[in-house]
Amino acid sequence: MSKTQLDGILVADFSRVLAGPLCTQTLADLGADVVKVERVEGGDDTRQWGPPFVDEGSTYFLGLNRGKRSITLDLREESDNRLAFELCRRADVIVESFRPGAMARLGLGWEQVSEANPRAVYTSISAFGSGEEASKLPGYELLVQAMSGYMSITGEPDGPAVRPGTAMIDMTTGLYSAIGILAALQERERSGLGQHLEVSLLDSGLHALLNLGAGFLNTGDLPTRAGNAHPSIVPYQTFATADGDLALAVGNDAIFARCCKALGRPELIEDERFETNAKRVENREALLSEMDSAFATATAAEWTVRMTEAGVPAGPVNRIDQAYALAERLELDPVVELDGVRSARSPMRFSRTPVEPSRRPPRLGEHNDELRAWLSDS
Repeated sequence: MSKTQLDGILVADFSRVLAGPLCTQTLADLGADVVKVERVEGGDDTRQWGPPFVDEGSTYFLGLNRGKRSITLDLREESDNRLAFELCRRADVIVESFRPGAMARLGLGWEQVSEANPRAVYTSISAFGSGEEASKLPGYELLVQAMSGYMSITGEPDGPAVRPGTAMIDMTTGLYSAIGILAALQERERSGLGQHLEVSLLDSGLHALLNLGAGFLNTGDLPTRAGNAHPSIVPYQTFATADGDLALAVGNDAIFARCCKALGRPELIEDERFETNAKRVENREALLSEMDSAFATATAAEWTVRMTEAGVPAGPVNRIDQAYALAERLELDPVVELDGVRSARSPMRFSRTPVEPSRRPPRLGEHNDELRAWLSDS
């Protein structure tokens, strides 16, 4: 069997909740040996987050922690703290999401660890960064969604700011942390040294504003909520059909022409109000009125077939069960099952070294005996 991408890389995971655990699960998927350090009482917060719960516990926790071993340590207790430091001394990567300064006060901060392990890539995930004011601010993802401006652009134009359905900023932070760790490990091959990587939810949230953030930075214009519409592309949104909503993505003039023909409205192609995307944005309401009436004449499934056959990106607004069924139909094999625990398969598909998780999410302290014995043997 081929070695995995991160074969031989040891990760000490002191993170909890979402961003850090997603980062370290990604590393575990790639073959790293991830040791999850948890509180003696209760462990990771998400073990208690639910419903839903199954026999193995909270599905929230199960979705973010496959491929890891769990050890419970009281970091304020001297003997457990020594074991935690020994883990850091041996690790290639350390990931922590305590409030800035907390790990240093425990003797487990970047400066203490790097002195003993100069090859360590030490990753600190925080809500607002490690500046003097920022380090005093407690933060969960909802707070950062609100304060980063992300919620201000989410929702209907005449409605309140809305939180997206999943923790997008936590997810972005976790993935940027994983990318940074991989880059630091690569750089270590040249320099022989580790380094301190800091990733904040606020930084990640601002980066997640993407084109809307770029628009503000370069024009000063504040974007507003647009519902399912796109501020810069028309038509690029959902439409009500005879039985449900249809998502339509018309990204250029050629697709627009094909869309109009499939819609049975070829005259819209020649209408000078709609001949370019800039004009379609300018005359958004007039065009959408024409398209709304046409889409109401058939079902979402019928329009999906018509548009797809015409080479126009379109599809129904699926429920989660329908989304997984679609992935199965397209032979993506979207689910991985480990000892009865099911989760989404990694989207990374390698030709020689496939991602093949081999360990279900750990029970609290499941690997205490083996890890304590290993760390004590120094």
